[in-house]
Formats: sequence, structure tokens, C-alpha cells
Amino acid sequence: MVIYLGADHRGFNLKERIKKILHEQGYEVFDFGNTSYDEEDDYPDFASAVAKKISAEPERDRGIVVCGSGAGMEIVANKFKGVRAATAISADQIYKARHDDDINVLSLAADFTEEEDAGKMVKVFLETPFGGVARHKRRLAKITQIENVG
Repeated sequence: MVIYLGADHRGFNLKERIKKILHEQGYEVFDFGNTSYDEEDDYPDFASAVAKKISAEPERDRGIVVCGSGAGMEIVANKFKGVRAATAISADQIYKARHDDDINVLSLAADFTEEEDAGKMVKVFLETPFGGVARHKRRLAKITQIENVG
């Protein structure tokens, strides 16, 4: 599994901490920026770079995006076929999102997330398998149909 990261200026510091943790844990990590703090950057640039990679291998790879609210990154990521992004509010919520909805992009809200909590959410995101329950598969198939129509 490859982990793709992206963050704007508001998420930059948290992304850098997450990147360090992931490297220490032996994950293969690609950082799509921003690579330095830039108050004038725009979250769609980084979210789209990550989501494009996830869209190419939605069952294999994972993305983590960080901005102030988490919402902007999530919105952009979900524009890409095969991407299922969710903004984290807790490790328990991310467990359900991975297990039930097979999310492949985690969006973090740097303005509202402590580093320790972010670490827990990332761990759960990366370690929780999709449960594969029939009703969840059926719902994901409906999402794929919606993507193919649009």
C-alpha cells in the first residue's frame, strides 16, 4: 500500500508530522505538497493530486489530505472516480467509515484536530479492513453507478 499525502498551508504542519510517523512505521509515502509553508496556496491543487493517484488504484492505495476544516479537501477528492473520502472526527468514526464505506482518502481538519488524535485516526484508517458485508457492497456498487452516469 502506498500512502499519498497533500495539505495546504493550514494543514501543512500536521501533514509533516503525519509524514514523519508514516515513514517511521515503514510506509511508502509520496508527498504531493505543499512542500513548504505558503499562505497563498490553494487546497484544490493538493487534494486533486492525491485523489488522481487514488483514482488510479482505489482498492490498493490510500490518501491523507489536510486543510483547516477538512471539508475543502474532502469535497475535491470526492470529485474523482473511485475515490471515497471522509473528514475525520474521531478514530471510532473512521473505523466505521473504513469498515462499512471502504473509504480510501482520509481528510483531516488541522484547525480542530490534535496531533495525538490525528495519529490515532491515521492508524485506524490504515489498519482497518473493509468489512465486505453484502449491504455495504451493494451500497458501494450504487455509488459506482452514480459515478459512471455523471
